[in-house]
Amino acid sequence: MKDQGWAVSGTCRSLEKKKQLEEEGLDAHVLEASEPELSTLDILEDYSHLLVSIPPVRGIGDPMLQHREFLDHVLRDGNLQWLCYLSSTSVYGDCGGAWVDEDYPANPSTELARLRLCAEEGWLDMGHNLGISSLVFRLGGIYGPGRSALDTIISKKPLSDRQKMRLSRQYTSRVHVDDICQALRAGINVPFSSNIYNVVDDDPAPREEVFKYAEDLVKSKFSGCFQEDNYPDQTESTIQRVSRRDEKRVLNSRLKQELGIKLLHPSYKSGLRSIIEQIDVDLG
Repeated sequence: MKDQGWAVSGTCRSLEKKKQLEEEGLDAHVLEASEPELSTLDILEDYSHLLVSIPPVRGIGDPMLQHREFLDHVLRDGNLQWLCYLSSTSVYGDCGGAWVDEDYPANPSTELARLRLCAEEGWLDMGHNLGISSLVFRLGGIYGPGRSALDTIISKKPLSDRQKMRLSRQYTSRVHVDDICQALRAGINVPFSSNIYNVVDDDPAPREEVFKYAEDLVKSKFSGCFQEDNYPDQTESTIQRVSRRDEKRVLNSRLKQELGIKLLHPSYKSGLRSIIEQIDVDLG
């Protein structure tokens, strides 16, 4: 976006991360959302577009919306024309495996999902009061280079308890980071709007299937180097079965129709193939 004449700034939570981002050529500011330096928030009045990706905190909610009165004052006197809040498909809760779109009643089943839904409502309400475009993107599970089933397999790290629980799901909606980026670019260019979009691919496949496909890709690319006995067994039969919950298949029709998105990776297969093409490691 800098190549298109945009001035882009972002926030992070530590000086170490700030230095890393600046080394990559990004303008970064340290921001602890729960107790922000007001001088950091003051710079918002200079910007026309605001993307919020800070997750809610248990027992608190959206940490930025704690400072809504101050934010409203800064943004009302500024140049803001557009804001977007990155949420999660977890707000739908358990739908019994049904296909759900943005009009499906949200019924979050966990505290964090309930807080996500409250944050959506708060940011949309702020946008409405400011008279600007305000969007919510409900993201599926994010994956991409450095963050995928391929990376888990190659790193030979055991699955966390949370990952094991997710393996028991029949359906998991996901989205490649490149498709999130193109959705954001399209959303910035949409005429004045206040809407919610599911940002997911077309294939809500179970994680067990995804890991099996990723394993096959690793074996094929690194034939002779891949040590299967070092690979953490990802199959559902190896974990304690848990009751299935939050089962749903998320539709992305509005994303395609209203924002004109043609997914770069409509399935995890395309996404994983694009990632493994970029991987060059020694598995010996």
